[in-house]
Amino acid sequence: QVQLVESGGGLVQAGGSLRLSCAASGRTFSRHTMGWFRRAPGKEREFVAAVSTTGVSTVYADSVKGRFTISRNNAKNTVYLQMNSLKPEDTAVYYCAADSSGSIPRTQQFVYDYWGQGTQVTVSS
Repeated sequence: QVQLVESGGGLVQAGGSLRLSCAASGRTFSRHTMGWFRRAPGKEREFVAAVSTTGVSTVYADSVKGRFTISRNNAKNTVYLQMNSLKPEDTAVYYCAADSSGSIPRTQQFVYDYWGQGTQVTVSS
């Protein structure tokens, strides 16, 4: 069982930055690939970024590539999402998720076993 708690959301102006954190409980964090997803108002939840168990491999949605960076610290059981050059269309509830099935980061939501409760990010224009 893995419990995930996100933090770091808030209100920021367009062009600004935020760093989201996701703290995981349990001793198996390093065996899970980790992902970030988001749900914008009136839209379905979508993939944002994912990182391998070692942190070496990452994958990003085209909409955030070059602006967002996912990373992890296995010693601290934490995964991060650094968000730069934020746009109003980045406004959403951001969720972290853990995938216990492999070491390669994946984009599909259904492979993720555990989810956090989400943190709100609002970008004003």
